[in-house]
Amino acid sequence: MNRRIWYNIDPILFVAVLVLLAYGVLMIYSASHDVERIKGSAVRQVIWAMVGAMLGLIIAAIDYRLLDAFAIPLYVIILLLLLAVFIIGQITFGAQRSIDLGFVSIQPSEFSKPVLIIVLAAFLARREDKINRPDTLFLSLALFAVPILLIYLEPDLGTALVLAFVWGVMIFAAGINVIYLGLLAGGIIGAVPLLWVTMHDYMRQRILIFLNPESDPQAVYNIKQALYAIGSGGWLGKGYMKGTQSQLGFLLVQHTDFIFSVICEELGMLGAFVLLALLAVLLWRILRVAKMARDTFGRLICTGVAAWLFFQIGVNIGMNLKVMPVTGIPLPFISYGGSSLVPMLASLGLVQGILMRHRKIEF
Repeated sequence: MNRRIWYNIDPILFVAVLVLLAYGVLMIYSASHDVERIKGSAVRQVIWAMVGAMLGLIIAAIDYRLLDAFAIPLYVIILLLLLAVFIIGQITFGAQRSIDLGFVSIQPSEFSKPVLIIVLAAFLARREDKINRPDTLFLSLALFAVPILLIYLEPDLGTALVLAFVWGVMIFAAGINVIYLGLLAGGIIGAVPLLWVTMHDYMRQRILIFLNPESDPQAVYNIKQALYAIGSGGWLGKGYMKGTQSQLGFLLVQHTDFIFSVICEELGMLGAFVLLALLAVLLWRILRVAKMARDTFGRLICTGVAAWLFFQIGVNIGMNLKVMPVTGIPLPFISYGGSSLVPMLASLGLVQGILMRHRKIEF
């Protein structure tokens, strides 16, 4: 491999990720240091960050175009892992999502995100000259429908929605006729009653609570605590590790789903704006790589990664602000969780690898 290609990495993207990781570790420590059941989460997050960074560097060193040839094997492997969840998966809080490997538990649904982005990018790139044929749309939908169904049945509605959004953005970016997309959207809307019937009770309950919070005061407790935390932080916050809702145990799952509320309470709107600015820079640099990519395959991979991160950022912050139902979607690079962090860092390594091998030169 030509060592000179390493000079082509995006330093702004690299630094933004490092700062986000540090930001996340600091906030996870603040949210978990005094809670026995989650104590040590920050240390574990650092370890996962190191694992993800190493994997990202390895992926960046490999020519991303080789992944095109491995798209089908990767797809088969991820389907087998998703099926394995139903056989040997752990049941936690009524959901069967993770596989215990002895020394660590992993969630195949999280690793399916980058894999399916690669698979769909390879498929759409190969059919670039047939992009507006109806069979391209339906075959691409079939590729995603099987894993999305398996993930939905775990049940994991949040990840299923992430993948559905990524699929929609990627096929739009590939240039599929918007008329087809409109017809498909109409079919999806028509299938909403069927989807509602097949939902688990807790999924329906979350949506109903979102629409009518007063229907179940006990279930909406944590959402209210999140709003109290956000509102009480003001512009400058109460100070690092000095939040009342998070430090005194009023706010639950504060190191994962509701870590944005902890940030707002302790660091205020200023801390939240800094976080949003870092995330905006991250998305901007990824889309910049998409624009500079030397081929359709690389461009669509970057587009898919950007869509994935954008959706999770929007939904996580939205549920903290009570403008979206609670779905359990983590805030990228900030929420605790190795199964979420490692695939994200690996994907950013892939993005850097695409940039390292681009042909266009910016001045």
